[in-house]
Amino acid sequence: MRQGTKSKILDAAERLFAERGFADTSLRLITSHAEVNLASVNYHFGSKKELIQAVLMRYLEQFMPLVDKAMLEHIEGDTPPNLDQVFSSFIDPLLEMNQVKKHGTAMFLLLLGRGYTDSQGHLRKFITHHFGEVLSRFQDAVRLAYPELSDSDIFWRLHFTLGTVVFTMASSTALKDIASADFNEDLNTEGLIRKVIPYLAAGVGAPT
Repeated sequence: MRQGTKSKILDAAERLFAERGFADTSLRLITSHAEVNLASVNYHFGSKKELIQAVLMRYLEQFMPLVDKAMLEHIEGDTPPNLDQVFSSFIDPLLEMNQVKKHGTAMFLLLLGRGYTDSQGHLRKFITHHFGEVLSRFQDAVRLAYPELSDSDIFWRLHFTLGTVVFTMASSTALKDIASADFNEDLNTEGLIRKVIPYLAAGVGAPT
């Protein structure tokens, strides 16, 4: 019974966070949609901040090990990777999120974007605490692919990369409609990801 209640809260929170953002979604709204009382949220999660982290963790605990495996293969390979290979390594892990739940890839990216645009600083600390080694290996793979980049270059270029992904996913419905109407392109989430990856790699790989 408790696990059922916890899942109901997570599902309702995930949907509302994606639709409205973290800041504009109250715990009372979540409990109303989940059809549980506020005490249930406090019992299972303790606070709204911890609920937000739990919603993301359902994806991160599946996503990050897949990314880590790919980055280790680049780092330990016989030849250094190029940036397109490094960024393309995110495609399969992202698509695997559809196995977490239906439309999971789009939902995961949208939630990450919400965390970024809603200035949820605790999420960065949370992700760094649990997956700091994975993030470090990703940066190591980028350094292998482009050794000339300074630490400052990597910080700014990955920041711009995240911004591009956030905007793309936040505007994904409109972008798909435009692509269909203007260019006769029928894009799904995978198609959108495959379009943006070469752009990201080229941006990070721009001359210093």
